[in-house]
Amino acid sequence: MFKNIVLAGLATATLAAAAPARAQEGGKPLLNASYDVARELFAAINPKFQDYWTRQGNPPVKIDQSYAGTSRQAQDIIQGKKVDTVTFNQVPDVDILAARGLVRKDWARQFPNNSSPYYSTIAFLVRKGNPKNIRTWDDLVRNDVKLVFPNPKTSGNARYSYLGAWLYAHEKFKGDEAKTREFVGSLLRNVENFPTGGRGATVAFAQNNQGDALLTFESEVVNIAKGDEFKAMGLEVVVPPVSVLAEFPVAVVDKVVDEKGTRKVATEYLKFQYSREMQLLLTSFNYRVHEPTVVKATAAQFAKVRLINPTEVLGTWEQIQAKHFGSNGLVDQLLAQKR
Repeated sequence: MFKNIVLAGLATATLAAAAPARAQEGGKPLLNASYDVARELFAAINPKFQDYWTRQGNPPVKIDQSYAGTSRQAQDIIQGKKVDTVTFNQVPDVDILAARGLVRKDWARQFPNNSSPYYSTIAFLVRKGNPKNIRTWDDLVRNDVKLVFPNPKTSGNARYSYLGAWLYAHEKFKGDEAKTREFVGSLLRNVENFPTGGRGATVAFAQNNQGDALLTFESEVVNIAKGDEFKAMGLEVVVPPVSVLAEFPVAVVDKVVDEKGTRKVATEYLKFQYSREMQLLLTSFNYRVHEPTVVKATAAQFAKVRLINPTEVLGTWEQIQAKHFGSNGLVDQLLAQKR
């Protein structure tokens, strides 16, 4: 009798010890750092992943979000911010983390499509009726056109806007760098407002009535034009026939997940974005995706555009970063001419 009581007591103690451990495991929040205009997207993705995760027999997981320009996010992580996953809008900011040993060196091979579950390009948002008849990159350098887009020194989508203009001019002028610089310099001189991030650019254009065109990701352009907040303004979307390929890289922050014990949930969180369900959801936010059946089903949704991959023309991202966006790089030089 005494032996049975002891055994029962030991079993109860074991269960009591296991329960807090399981609760503690489930209570570890996952922190995802993302780009400035991704709030609505991850507000939709995260509950669906939480449901998926628990349906697999795992304890519930809380997902916290951080939003800012991804260059700022990368610096915060380097300075000690405990981020489990990054869902960025430009490759160099993940490379910076890899160079510091926070992300594995071969992070781009960890998930399919260069660890980019979705992608976009740069498009233009113009005012009702497109009064300036803006159709291509050439229209953005006209003297009668004023632009709004974020500062390429602080914003990922602004860097792609800059690269879209550069790649277009590089092709137009058959690689003549002097003419390409002149073209991009003219475009930068037409910029009326340089907010630090995409959200600020939207406010400047749509709320403060600055500029004739807003340059940002196609996904964001369409979301602004069709969203309830600005729908009454009749803003119109222009996708130029040639633009830049903008990949949206994801990565596990290895140093953090190993410290926190969240590697499994962090990895599954990013893998989940490749599922057919999430690929469909991404297209509802006007991102382009890779899953073949989703691509076919949503083909009519997206404008036809020839996308140029920056690394196939301008070298590696490290080389692009150093030449264009580094200290006293071409962006600095061209912006100095603007002033």
